[in-house]
Amino acid sequence: MSLLGIDVGTTGCKSAAYSVEGTCLATAYREYETLHPEPNHAELNSAYVWDCIKSVIAEVAQATTADPITALSVSTMGEAMTPVSEDRRILGPCILSSDIRGGEYADRMRQELGQEAVFNINPNILAPSYSMPKLLWIRDHESHQYESAWKYLLWGDLVAFMLGCEPVTSFSHANRTLLFDIHREDWSDTLLEWAGIPREKLPRCVISGTIAGEVAPEMAAELGLPSGVQVVVGGHDQCVNSLGAGVVEPGKAVCGIGTFECITPSYDRIPTAEEMLPIGLNVEHQVLEGIYVSFIYNQSGTLVRWFRDTFAKADRGLLEPGQDIYDVLASEMPSEPSGLLVLPHFEMTGAPDFITDSAGVIAGLRVSTPRGAILKAIMEGATFYFVPSLDALTALGCDTSEFIATGGGAKSDAWLQIKADICGVPFVRPAITECGALGAAMLAGIATKVFASPQEAVDVFVQRDRVFEPDGARHQQYRELFAKYQQLYPALRELLATL
Repeated sequence: MSLLGIDVGTTGCKSAAYSVEGTCLATAYREYETLHPEPNHAELNSAYVWDCIKSVIAEVAQATTADPITALSVSTMGEAMTPVSEDRRILGPCILSSDIRGGEYADRMRQELGQEAVFNINPNILAPSYSMPKLLWIRDHESHQYESAWKYLLWGDLVAFMLGCEPVTSFSHANRTLLFDIHREDWSDTLLEWAGIPREKLPRCVISGTIAGEVAPEMAAELGLPSGVQVVVGGHDQCVNSLGAGVVEPGKAVCGIGTFECITPSYDRIPTAEEMLPIGLNVEHQVLEGIYVSFIYNQSGTLVRWFRDTFAKADRGLLEPGQDIYDVLASEMPSEPSGLLVLPHFEMTGAPDFITDSAGVIAGLRVSTPRGAILKAIMEGATFYFVPSLDALTALGCDTSEFIATGGGAKSDAWLQIKADICGVPFVRPAITECGALGAAMLAGIATKVFASPQEAVDVFVQRDRVFEPDGARHQQYRELFAKYQQLYPALRELLATL
């Protein structure tokens, strides 16, 4: 038997099958494009993404016939919701969290209900990025879609639904809507009433690890899966990623480096509004009972991909067999700090700032600046964004003496060394860095009793690969560069708001 983990992100989807002894048997990946129908709009073609998901499942299923898949689970992005019909048709695109549509509804909620009152029900910092503002924008601007949709499903819900299960959502995903009561672990009557959204438009809320059903026979035949594959409710990507990194007890922090970079500290309780609002942090269920997490996040991998596509598009056609474009570009980076400053505001920023009226900046360029220095500066700026929050995590009792690095960015030695040098603490790379798909597979095994406990799953799957220790001299150089970085946005705020 084997376990299938599926990871659906903003720019691509992955699937990976693992034996119950911890061996990765097969992986598959497909990339897709973010659509920008208008400035500051960001969508995915949900039907196309679903085709990509089916493709990665089928590819892995074909490669594991000798060790057939018995259960699967899904790690997916949050916020983005797709309209569906009762007969499992996708009715439109999903609006991504980086899309600014609906900001006026988040502002209204703040004015009419108050940030603290909302936080005491749904502990998030009010911003346009969540699902509720998007749903209200669709209701008021695309009413035909809103009225015709049977339900709006987050991506974890959508994958299970399209595989043949009834529509359910994890607590962690429901929390991303601004409509979930974290204490009652159900949709909030108060918040639904304020928004005017019928409960019937949303899936039922269940704890991660719930068995949602089995892959429907016709879908199993289409994908090449065995009959009877159990579908386990997964969770929001960083929550599943936390499990895949080995966090089965509260206290540790994970740094997931993907399209967005997200630092995910964990707690054994729900911190209060008095603790969290001053530092701009949310609270959400992890995928294991009794563990809660927060997210500090911003653009990261998407900036590196922008650099690749803008500055190295021609290079991709000149690669030798087996060469990776990112390795080629990393080899051009200087060994010392770049000396440049990058403000990572290319899109709306994430927690804790949620800045919607800014723009990206690369400062300090000269005609002698090589492109490798620009790439390094992008990685530095993406890391600087998180530095002010580290002291706040320590005050909350989180262990910030080291960070577990996961995601595609964690494969980069250069980037992890930059992070260690800037933060002044070790960054640990696990043997398997794609912890979204891994955590989903682990959750599938825990839920179906393949493993007697979460710790047993960790013992099988999670090992350390390498520890990146900070260099003291470079850390001091970065402290000086960070002091300049902190001046950049205040100096340009008014100008950037006009751009």
